[in-house]
Amino acid sequence: MDFCLIGAGFIGPVHAANIAAHPGARLRSVVDLNREAAERIVAKHGGIVAASLEAALADKGLDAVVICTPPRTHAPIIEAAARAGKAIFCEKPIDLDLARVAACGETLKRTGVPFFVGFNRRFDPTHKAMHDAIRKGDIGRLEMIVVSSRDPEISPPDYVQAMRYGIFYDTMIHDFDMVRWLTGREPVEVFACTSVMLDDKVNPVRDPDTAMVVLTMDDGALVHVNSSFRAVYGYDQRIETFGEKGMLISRNQQPTGLERYTADGIRQDPLHYFFIQRYAQAYADELDHFVRAVEAKAPLSIGFEDGRRALAIAYAAMESAKSGKPIPIKG
Repeated sequence: MDFCLIGAGFIGPVHAANIAAHPGARLRSVVDLNREAAERIVAKHGGIVAASLEAALADKGLDAVVICTPPRTHAPIIEAAARAGKAIFCEKPIDLDLARVAACGETLKRTGVPFFVGFNRRFDPTHKAMHDAIRKGDIGRLEMIVVSSRDPEISPPDYVQAMRYGIFYDTMIHDFDMVRWLTGREPVEVFACTSVMLDDKVNPVRDPDTAMVVLTMDDGALVHVNSSFRAVYGYDQRIETFGEKGMLISRNQQPTGLERYTADGIRQDPLHYFFIQRYAQAYADELDHFVRAVEAKAPLSIGFEDGRRALAIAYAAMESAKSGKPIPIKG
């Protein structure tokens, strides 16, 4: 399957490397306004730097695109790729505006192209084991979920400025998707609180860098999600699911589980620094799923509606944080 990588920035190189390593995929072209960034990827993984998005999509040998550009550019690129008949792998979110997302959905319906949203955490082996155990009834009816999702650093100021309340739209949106996926149910109400805890040198935009969210699910279960952009000890990713018959925990991960016992005390490896290291296998596995499903003309496990619903939760959380009131989540 021949791919065009659209966006050679932060996450683009990860997807490019996974495409190049996959036996059923090939990097055919790269599109980015920063030509030097695109050239670096091509030099490492092959393909060409396309003259423009239009030129790349006009390539009849192109099968699929991976969209890694800033969120506000996603919808028009999705629509252009859909009209060109290309299978689409899009990083979350689909867009930052729910009305724009709805319009994008209509284009996808008309064209019928395969569409996948990159909620890569669903492919993490431990999270998947938790999902499967819940489905088997190991802990019975779910009653509470606690998700800790803390980053070791905040995004650059220009990125934060371009996506205000990014703690919901860019970070917690993964957690909102995980809650829907793990429970198989929908949240009906959200109450969110935010704070700015980092100083103005680290967070000059003064956008929320610390947040807590409580979701009420449609069966009465309660969910607490907490997030921060200052986890000095590494990338903190934990999920606890509590049910009538017991509890499941997906813990933090380290490069190794080795423990060193010496006269100086007990030492372990630090946590993975950030999501690229923590979810390296999940990124590779989600691309593998995309390739296999598209080639087999099989359903993709994460689609438009998953992206739309996660964004709706993020939007309601932002409205709650601004108003200080619980906000109902519209379907």
